[in-house]
Amino acid sequence: MKPRLSLKGRGLQILSQREHSRSELRRKLLVHARAAQAEGEDESESGPQAAEQVEAVLDWLQANRYLSEERFVESRVHARASRFGNLRIRRELAQHGVALTADAAQQLKDSEAARARDVWSRKFGQVAADAAERARQARFLAGRGFSSEVIRRVVQGANDD
Repeated sequence: MKPRLSLKGRGLQILSQREHSRSELRRKLLVHARAAQAEGEDESESGPQAAEQVEAVLDWLQANRYLSEERFVESRVHARASRFGNLRIRRELAQHGVALTADAAQQLKDSEAARARDVWSRKFGQVAADAAERARQARFLAGRGFSSEVIRRVVQGANDD
């Protein structure tokens, strides 16, 4: 039987696979902290104690720069920018409790039309022949989180960025 990893060890193991937000890592570590306390003791007070332990580990990971919100935002934007629009990326980051920096937001805004055109051309490749097809293409891009102005320009086939 393998020895159980400490919370700090488990946090480092999780972070070694990919960047995580603080809230995402908290959720994952709380599961392990509560399971460890349930095995060790059968008290109903284990919930707050587990949360305190996890917060201490998260503070240590952040102080030693293993956990970084900036790196998480950068990696998430890099992974999502080629397929999704600004609205979708912002919503996903908000679910993790983080926000874009002003520079990153401006870069995404500046490149949104080109990214939407790339996504559109991979999926459709040609301007729609009728209104129903234009609506279908627009719904596809809207589902990907692109802004309505960018969708309108891409679906109509305008090449001005």
